[in-house]
Order: sequence, then structure tokens, then C-alpha cells
Amino acid sequence: MKPDCKLCNLKSPAAELLNPDEIDTLERNCAQVKFTKGEVIIREGTFATNIVYLRYGMVKIHMKGPISEKILRINKAPSYLGLPTTFGDKINHYSASAITDAEVCFISLDAFKNFIFANGNFAYEIIMDLCRTELSDFQRFTNLSQKQLPGRIAELLLCFSNHLFKSDSFELPLTITEMGNFVSASRESVSRQLSELNRLKIIELTTEKKIKIIRKEMLYKISING
Repeated sequence: MKPDCKLCNLKSPAAELLNPDEIDTLERNCAQVKFTKGEVIIREGTFATNIVYLRYGMVKIHMKGPISEKILRINKAPSYLGLPTTFGDKINHYSASAITDAEVCFISLDAFKNFIFANGNFAYEIIMDLCRTELSDFQRFTNLSQKQLPGRIAELLLCFSNHLFKSDSFELPLTITEMGNFVSASRESVSRQLSELNRLKIIELTTEKKIKIIRKEMLYKISING
């Protein structure tokens, strides 16, 4: 789909800093593509030729390990996908798959690099975005490595509530198996923890996928002490 970047209200903070000529260049070097839930947007091991900008939807970032794949992060629109691997190497080092219906912009890598060289404000915003993401990842990896499973599950539910959905009622974006992958636990262990939180009336499992947080202060305590 041919984009209309001038009128787009889903531009990234960095793209908002482009001048009119640069917006024209972006429009000529960009293509919008829709993906359905489960489709792979970036595939690990393939040649990286574009910058990928997530306009709407959610994706999981995952990487192959010695035994199985590991979910590294969940990205919510608006966000760029794969910037470190695109600039650091010519090969994608991880995959990105849609966990909801999503739409992305594939932006020419050469055009994107030219924006960085020519527009300092644009470059600064991209650097800040990379720094925020890296700091968030460091904090999450540290927390998950030093908490027991109840704390890891509580932290994940709080992340869903506070950052992904901004609501105490939401549909889980990951399957129970994927949640286990994300927090390094078995599917059965995650299921037991959710059932226990439901029994204690800290959360309400309205269906297998839908959750309502009832006692958020208790979930914070479990996250901190876990």
C-alpha cells in the first residue's frame, strides 16, 4: 500500500522532526503492509534491507536458542523493530511476529540512514529510543533473573496492564505457553500461578484469555517481594 506520510497521524516522534522534503523522500521510500495475528514480520537469519516501523498492533520479538526459541520482548505500536540488528549487521538476528493484527511501514534503509546523517534532531530521537529500549530490557532481564515465579508472573501482568493496554481488564496477548517462555517457566507452572491469583481474588479470570486485575496493590507487593 502506498503511504501518505504527510497526513499520517501515526508517525513516530522521530519522523515528526523530518522537514517537508524529507517527508516526501520518506513517502517515496516506504511501503505499508498489513499482517494478521501469527504472521512473521521479520525472520531471523534473513537479509536486512529495510527499517520496520510498527504503526499499530503488537508483536513479539523472539530469537532461536540452543534448544528452542526465546521471547525477548513485546513491542506495542508505535515503535521501530529491528534497529540494532539492521544497523549492526546485514542479517536479522531475531524474528518479529504479530501477536495481534498489525500494520507496518517498510522504510528503505538507505533513505533512513540519509535522514540520520542530514537531520540531527531525527538522529537524536532515534538514539533516545534505542537507549530507552535498552534500559528497559536491562531492568526486565535483571528482575526476571532474581525473582521467584510468583514475582515474575505478577510483573508480567503489571506490564500488560500498565504499558501494553493501560487498563486493568485485558485479553492476554500471549498464550500460556508463550508466557512461560517469556518468564522461563513451564506452561503448567504459569497456569498454576494464574489459578492461585484467581483463587486469592487478586485477579479474575473471566475466560481463558481475559483477565481483570482486582487487587492491584497486592499484585505490586508480589512483584516486589517475588
